[in-house]
Amino acid sequence: MSMLAPDVHAELAQLLEALQSRDNGVRSQAEEHLQSNWVAARPEVLLMGLAEQISAPKDSGSRSYAAIIFRRIATKTRKTPTSDNTDMFMSLQKEQAHHIRTKLLENLLQEPDRDVRNKISDAVAEVGRQYSDNNDSWPELLQALFTLSQAPEVGKRETAFRVFTTTPGIIEKQHEDTVSQAFNNAFRDESVSVRLAAMEAFAAFFRSLTKKAQSKYHQLLPEVLNILLPIKESSDSKDLSKALVALIDLAESAPKMFKNIFNVLVQFSISVIQDKELDDLCRQNALELMATFADYAPSMCKKDPNYTADMITQCLSLMTDLGEDDEDASEWLSADDLEQEESDLNHVAGEHCMDRLANRLGGLVILQPTFGWLPRMMQSMAWRDRHAALMAISAISEGCREQMIGELKQVLDLVVPALKDPHPRVRWAGCNALGQMSTDFAPTMQKEFYDVVLNAILPVLESPEARVKSHAAAALVNFCEEAEKSVLEPYLDRLLSSLYQLLQSEKRYVQEQALSTIATIADAAEKNFAKYYDSLMPLLVNVLQGQSEKEYRLLRAKAMECATLIALAVGRDRVGSDAGMLVQLLASIQQSITEADDPQANYLLHCWGRMCRVMGREFLPFLEIVIPPLVELGSAKADVQVLESDEQVEQFQQDDGWELVPLRGRTIGIRTSIMEDKYMAIELLVVYAQVLEGDFAPFVPRIMEDIALPGLAFFFHDPVRVVSAKLVPYLLSAYKKHFGPESNELTGLWNGTVIKLLEVLTAEPAIDTLAEMYQCFYESVEVIGRACLTQDHMDKFMEAVTTTLDDYKDRVAQRAEEQAGVTAEDVEDEAEEILIAIEDDQTLLSDMNKAFHCIFKYHGPAFLRSWERLIATYEGFLKSDDPTQRQWGLCIMDDVLEYCGQQSSHYANFISQPLLQGCRDPSPAIRQAAAYGIGIAAHHGGPAWASFLGGAIPVLFEALQFPDARNEDNVYATENACAAVAKVLHFNAANVEQIDQVIAQWINFLPITNDEEAAPYAYAYLAELIEKQHPVVLSQVANVFVYVSQALEADALSGQTANRVVAATKALLAATGTNGEALLQQNFSEEAQQLIRVHFS
Repeated sequence: MSMLAPDVHAELAQLLEALQSRDNGVRSQAEEHLQSNWVAARPEVLLMGLAEQISAPKDSGSRSYAAIIFRRIATKTRKTPTSDNTDMFMSLQKEQAHHIRTKLLENLLQEPDRDVRNKISDAVAEVGRQYSDNNDSWPELLQALFTLSQAPEVGKRETAFRVFTTTPGIIEKQHEDTVSQAFNNAFRDESVSVRLAAMEAFAAFFRSLTKKAQSKYHQLLPEVLNILLPIKESSDSKDLSKALVALIDLAESAPKMFKNIFNVLVQFSISVIQDKELDDLCRQNALELMATFADYAPSMCKKDPNYTADMITQCLSLMTDLGEDDEDASEWLSADDLEQEESDLNHVAGEHCMDRLANRLGGLVILQPTFGWLPRMMQSMAWRDRHAALMAISAISEGCREQMIGELKQVLDLVVPALKDPHPRVRWAGCNALGQMSTDFAPTMQKEFYDVVLNAILPVLESPEARVKSHAAAALVNFCEEAEKSVLEPYLDRLLSSLYQLLQSEKRYVQEQALSTIATIADAAEKNFAKYYDSLMPLLVNVLQGQSEKEYRLLRAKAMECATLIALAVGRDRVGSDAGMLVQLLASIQQSITEADDPQANYLLHCWGRMCRVMGREFLPFLEIVIPPLVELGSAKADVQVLESDEQVEQFQQDDGWELVPLRGRTIGIRTSIMEDKYMAIELLVVYAQVLEGDFAPFVPRIMEDIALPGLAFFFHDPVRVVSAKLVPYLLSAYKKHFGPESNELTGLWNGTVIKLLEVLTAEPAIDTLAEMYQCFYESVEVIGRACLTQDHMDKFMEAVTTTLDDYKDRVAQRAEEQAGVTAEDVEDEAEEILIAIEDDQTLLSDMNKAFHCIFKYHGPAFLRSWERLIATYEGFLKSDDPTQRQWGLCIMDDVLEYCGQQSSHYANFISQPLLQGCRDPSPAIRQAAAYGIGIAAHHGGPAWASFLGGAIPVLFEALQFPDARNEDNVYATENACAAVAKVLHFNAANVEQIDQVIAQWINFLPITNDEEAAPYAYAYLAELIEKQHPVVLSQVANVFVYVSQALEADALSGQTANRVVAATKALLAATGTNGEALLQQNFSEEAQQLIRVHFS
């Protein structure tokens, strides 16, 4: 019996019919009516009506559409008295929701049509997700699904697992035994489709569990694998692919679960990969499964007796699967579209897998079995074997860098002859290998083998085949990007002569590549490129002034890029009047662009940026042309689409321009091209603000308001947030330089900016990006350069810091919990990931520390009231076993000591001991921070610290005598301790016992030659001793002269301090009759002697 009146159903049926109309006008009106009259006014009636429409005795298409609309409406959110963003179904009254749920399940259990039932299951899954996400239960759902899983109809059993796949969170803990039995039965089901649906559901369910909970289901794994063999024997590639994809999901979630049966799975997967009766996608999915284990459980792969050798063999075999029916490569050579999609081809899958194996398993595992094949393949009569061998070298060089870099000569001996191979595709692969090696083995390739590489590639630039010589030019880009100009200079004539000939090619892609290569060479050669300017620039100008047809757009774009990179390389003076001509040409081209897909548009934006760097202030008249397109791109909003159906998801997956993100039971499509353009535009705005400084001020307010500040919270794309954080300080700096540091204009801009900066410190979700936000904050405060934060600002900053530190402590605790009781194998597999996470946290703490430093620097004791709220945290960090935390705590205390003067003594109770203990710490960074803090206490702490400082001298001497105190790791800690002793002796001499003995001991811990901040304090005190004719310096004149000379040689002293120290030392030499010249010759190289003599002259 219906819960709704017949007229309501009639109206709703009419509406559903209109929503499916082919008439756009009718459909638009229906959508508007749906939103205003139903969704906004009476959603409970709408959902109940749709649930009943699903079961109406209509055609299957109408029932299916009603289910689709139900799910679409259910996924919406609405405002309620308690929340602004409540899931639609959860906003309904309990009784209404109960009736609708009951009707939905009734429909699911009774619907005979498979397609309609699938749409209903999607609607059911969405409602189930909402209950699960809100920690609410829907017990009837699980019972209904278990009932379906045992139904006599295959389709109904399949439907049950379809819902589990979509919403695994609905499975409650108390049903673990029932769930396990349901999966076990399904894995043995007589229907392949049910077994596959159960596999997909099991993978989704497994991903939703904690590692601890996952172990309860490991027993089901043999049953999962038993599904595979019968499917393979039936040669059903489609079903086998589905099964393999489900296993890939499981391998990503819990690879170690497969440990006891891994060898069986390896052998099965290898048999699939090499079975040419199966389709390519199926074989590639088996390859992907094995590669996934390398990604997530490399140690397990290394230990398997078959894995490495079999995988390399199969990868190399797949890599020979190319060029079918094109033995002489005539079809390949005639292709003009070099960007055609090849990612689904076997040879590309093999190459990508080799790359992953090398990166995850490493050269010690990969090299021997790979090079067991490669020399034989290079000698093979089959060109595909030789091609595969060269592409394998390209694929593994990054991951095997450490092992291969010492054997580069032997590898090059294998690769270089291929550049003379009779087959063009082998020569192409040889160029590819040299290009990749030039990147992966830089700078060794460029420094030690430049002659081998360049002399091998140069002749290939004259190959008869356009595609081969174009790729040779591309390989040169890789080589030249990492080459010193001194390496390139002897080859420039030959390189540019050959590339000039490529510019005459009939193939546009060859001309385009030649331009890119010339641009790269110019960038690397810098001023050395000037001699080729007169021959090349007119040619480029000719291209820019020439053909404007659509097919020449990319060529013109490359010519623009090349011309502006040459201009940047040779400099403003060499470009001369051509600079004006170039920017006029760029302006003309910009006006001619009318189509959104014109490649010239993006190239133009970068070209304008280069010309700004070339011309400086002369570029100002062109800003009115340049800035508007950047502002338009930089202020673009994200293009986000909510995908309603599997068909939509599949359609968007095939479009490279979209990124698909699962979110709350739905799939969201985000257009990536908009985000990339937005990032590029903001990056270029950074260049203009940086180069033009105060002259950029007229554009600052709009860019700050519309682009930079909104960009900080552009959560669709991390790089946009990062580059926006780079832009903000440059915009403030431009305004400051234009209007002045105390101006009302700068103050007004800052007042609007600081609020947003403080907001993002709390809102930013990504740890590495949050570090960038703290950097943006402290750089911005540094730009303002005065006390610019109110008490409210400082309180909000500390609120953000509290949240950040709480999250950090949670991550540290979680890592410790996850590491407890793990096997050595797990530690090895997760080491890189954990190291990256720890480094991200260390960077975050470091940038937060710099923010504290900056606030104390400009606000001093005024910051203490807000700062004190985290006293317990600082104290905990100072006592922590984690050296990162101890160092962070000490650095914070150093700032209190430096900028709060005598008020720092209020915190002496918990600062003093960590400073002393820190000087004995095994960590050099902690010893450095502790020694620096003691020196700061001496310099700025006042009388309250006097007694502490007298007792700190012996501890500082301990730090000075640390083992290997002068090696690279320890030297900064040592020099800070040396400077700290000097500060104590200078500022607190009255509290130092036996001061003459201390001075005699201290002076022999000189010189300070690395730390330019520590050196002036130590040497200023030394000058003071010399000026007072202290007996210690009078007794060690030769040593004093050498210590001073060492600091001068290292450039550790400059300005007034250097002048004072030199003057005092000269007076000391004169007063004692010491021969400084003899000491110079005894202790310093000829070059150092000359440098030191300049100071003493």
